[in-house]
Amino acid sequence: QVQLVESGGGLVQPGGSLRLSCTASGVTFSSYFLNWYRQPPGKEREFVASFTNSGTSTRYADSVKGRFTISRDNVKNTVYLQMNNLKPEDTAVYYCKSSTSPAFWGQGTQVTVSS
Repeated sequence: QVQLVESGGGLVQPGGSLRLSCTASGVTFSSYFLNWYRQPPGKEREFVASFTNSGTSTRYADSVKGRFTISRDNVKNTVYLQMNNLKPEDTAVYYCKSSTSPAFWGQGTQVTVSS
């Protein structure tokens, strides 16, 4: 009965912002086990952001560093992705994924950046 549910996607203009959420239910792990991936149209799924060192630090793909911020609320079992200064290249389905064995994936939320 493990479930990861993403929300917050939508259509924004270049330079705009969005905040994505991923809430986990039926799990025993902390929210710092939750990571963000994305899959642009016609491309492979790629890493976006994660926590390291038991949630005391963060790691980002070079393409989003300085623009995206990952954060968490352990009480709510939720991880967030604040996305600022969005570019058309950020258009993708964004997924929440657990760094557990086995790994769990959410259903994804669509982010479209277009003028």
